[in-house]
Amino acid sequence: ESATAFGYLMSDMWLGEFDCVSPEVFRSVLGERYPAFTKRTQQDAQEFLICVLNELHEALKKVRAQLRRCQGSATGARENRVIASETSIITQLFEGQLSYDITCLECETTTDKPEIFTVLSLPIPSESACSLQDCLRCFFQQDTLTWNNQIHCSWCGTKQDAAVKANITKAPKIIIFHLKRFDCQGNYKKKLLTDICYPLSNLDLSPYSYPSFRRNSKYSLCAVVNHFGFLDGGHYTAFCKHSVTKSWYSFDDSQITAIPNSSVQTAAAYLLFY
Repeated sequence: ESATAFGYLMSDMWLGEFDCVSPEVFRSVLGERYPAFTKRTQQDAQEFLICVLNELHEALKKVRAQLRRCQGSATGARENRVIASETSIITQLFEGQLSYDITCLECETTTDKPEIFTVLSLPIPSESACSLQDCLRCFFQQDTLTWNNQIHCSWCGTKQDAAVKANITKAPKIIIFHLKRFDCQGNYKKKLLTDICYPLSNLDLSPYSYPSFRRNSKYSLCAVVNHFGFLDGGHYTAFCKHSVTKSWYSFDDSQITAIPNSSVQTAAAYLLFY
């Protein structure tokens, strides 16, 4: 039902019969699964996006059997196993994979922990101004796990401090960055108004990828979600690049206007699609 409503929305948008299209039907259908979005209250665009991606994936997924070679537990011999995996147009376009290299600081043994992602939430390292590359460097920098965050090292047999560093092992066709503007520390909450400079083309992700995964690592911006306002209220707009004409357009409720490339850079950016 949600995929059908989304299909009708796409048809209405691309057929060009209307000056503007309201997604009310799709929103109400999605609200049956996620009631928070039926209320006319301030909601988070990133949370809504994840719900939309999950819902479309569940509606459109296909189960695919994969043959994998696995280590036998008793004999140590390798054996073939058929493992089912789910794929959809959502996973094909948006799914990437990180690998966290975790090194025990006592015995220096390194293990890797894979993690699937569809949206990367990036910290903002400055309150005044920074670049998207600054945010990426902050996300991918090596971190140390101590105290309550220690790992249980299988080699040492005890809890130990560890160094952890993330790398991209599978880059999605479309990568979505969520800029963590809403800072919550206990009861203290605020919105970071940092002006973040992001490129419209040639975003290079190779510094954050394993060498064997660095082909086709440059991305071009295709859409931006902006948030104006503060924690308790605000207004969302979007900039989208036409996939055929390569022109940029601003979507502000029912107002759709063509904008120059120079206007795509904005201090209100909240979600970036490359």
